[in-house]
Amino acid sequence: MSFKRAGIFSPNPLTTRGVSTKLSAQKDKIVYTNGKVVIIRDLNNPASSTAYTEHVKDPTVARISPSGYYCASADISGTVRVWDTVGEDRTLKGEYKVIGGRINDIAWDGESKRIIAVGDGKEKFGHAFMMDTGTSSGEIIGHSKAVNAVSIRQQRPFRAATAGDDSSIIFHQGVPYKYDKVIKTHTKFVQDVRYDNTGDRFASVGSDSKVFLYDGKTGDTLGEITDSPHKGSIMACSWSPDSSSLVTSSADCTVKLWDVETKKGITTWTIGSGVSHQQVGNVWSGSENIVSLSMSSDLNIFDRRANSDKPTRVIQGPQKSITSITPSKDSGTFLAGSTDGRILSFSTATSESDSVDGEGHTNLVSGLATSPDGTVYSIAYDDKVKEIVATGQSFTDASATLSSQPRSVAVASDSTVFVTEIKSIEAFRSNQKIHTHQPKYSPHAVAASGVLVAIGGDDQKVHLYQWDGKALKETTVLDGNKGTVSALAFSPDSKYIASGDSTGRVCLFDVQEKKLVTSRWSFHSARVNSLSWTSESRHCASGSLDTHVYVWSVERPMKNIAIKNAGPGGVNVVLWTSEDAKTSKLVSGGADGCLRVWEVTFHA
Repeated sequence: MSFKRAGIFSPNPLTTRGVSTKLSAQKDKIVYTNGKVVIIRDLNNPASSTAYTEHVKDPTVARISPSGYYCASADISGTVRVWDTVGEDRTLKGEYKVIGGRINDIAWDGESKRIIAVGDGKEKFGHAFMMDTGTSSGEIIGHSKAVNAVSIRQQRPFRAATAGDDSSIIFHQGVPYKYDKVIKTHTKFVQDVRYDNTGDRFASVGSDSKVFLYDGKTGDTLGEITDSPHKGSIMACSWSPDSSSLVTSSADCTVKLWDVETKKGITTWTIGSGVSHQQVGNVWSGSENIVSLSMSSDLNIFDRRANSDKPTRVIQGPQKSITSITPSKDSGTFLAGSTDGRILSFSTATSESDSVDGEGHTNLVSGLATSPDGTVYSIAYDDKVKEIVATGQSFTDASATLSSQPRSVAVASDSTVFVTEIKSIEAFRSNQKIHTHQPKYSPHAVAASGVLVAIGGDDQKVHLYQWDGKALKETTVLDGNKGTVSALAFSPDSKYIASGDSTGRVCLFDVQEKKLVTSRWSFHSARVNSLSWTSESRHCASGSLDTHVYVWSVERPMKNIAIKNAGPGGVNVVLWTSEDAKTSKLVSGGADGCLRVWEVTFHA
């Protein structure tokens, strides 16, 4: 058995209300951060996207060098890492502690040699340094409050502009970079500042809803764009590749395209209304595509050639950790839930995802299960069980209230939904509670096959129950685990059940003979969170808090595939999505919000 990487489902950018989220681009790829991950996302081929996970603290901004060979990413601790974008090793070029606090923005010079990082430091708000040695290349001074943005003129003579919460723009000459003058055009926080590609001009936007243009060499103010202004804070701006147009994104839920020479508006796109549609970041990708980020984390793509007041495409994805997963009726899709209550449908064909429509959950989605007819049931920490149509596109109106916080969910052959809670097991059918079972142990994991229901508890045992449509009747207790049973899965042929526990052990039981087959699937070093079987019931995959995924063989119990560090921060879910005679695709996801696809080959 062997494996290789086959793709990735990337999370969308992490957003914070009232804070500008910095996006950057190189050709058709956009770069952003989410949690502890830096994402380089290919808009045309999402499966080939890159996830960089080497930061100890949460990264806040990342930008690829003009040469395209390196990426600089910065985090909340004031550390900048410069790493290689070519190849799969992501070789570290250098790591530098530049300020004593959060870095809000970074910028490369046109020679891909120097970097300026700005943010909210304790002793200073910015630092200029060489990318290969970390030595200083000037000083960034003049601000009295946190700096939100920085931009460097890409041509010699180099210049740099920084913008901050003190309503000021500081213009620097270089190199080495040194203070030249302060520009006081804005009356509130300056959220973004950007040089155009020719170096002739730079623009600034702020919370005062104003847009200003400046001379790129002298820093002199050229004027304000006042035609049909935004009605809310402007969070980001970006220049077109030919430097003739400027795009701005605002908290008033609009994106505006401006003609710089005439200072007139060309197009206004209205995204929607409400906080979730506030625009908090943007970047120009390629020659015609504009990408603007909604507060909800949706990436809205506009084509300036299209005669439309709506996005030509919207990229949706998880914003927080993946916590649950289940197959869809359509073999080419699956559903996954996250800690922020969102459930998304993922397509293995396009490597893209869409949010499930309708009134969903408001808290962590702790479980998903698919019924024989394809209907999906979800449970969450809002103490609700909800129903999703078989196509996976929308929630139905069906909803039931649980007695306490749910842990796991499974569906029997008669579409009865079983939910394990802190002290009880509840059964629902047609949106109505029909049975409550209160065992002597605390139930955790649940799985169902036909009318057989398995419950794993804190007593380190697997309890098998027979479901007669009205009540659960315990028939067998399977013993072999050494910790709280945290994951259960029946094999598709119903012959076996695999049980993972809090110590990292996975036990395999024969259901018909009611005996332990093997307890040697014990290579995990932390809690097993998820189990998934291949369709022929010969292999089982396990995902664990220890960040690893293992693929086990029933016929050869001592043989396994170890996918090390499959999910930084811990693997919460695993699922087989497609199979043929020799290879199968396995999806794993977890704390970093990424869903990684692995192509597993089973050798004869």
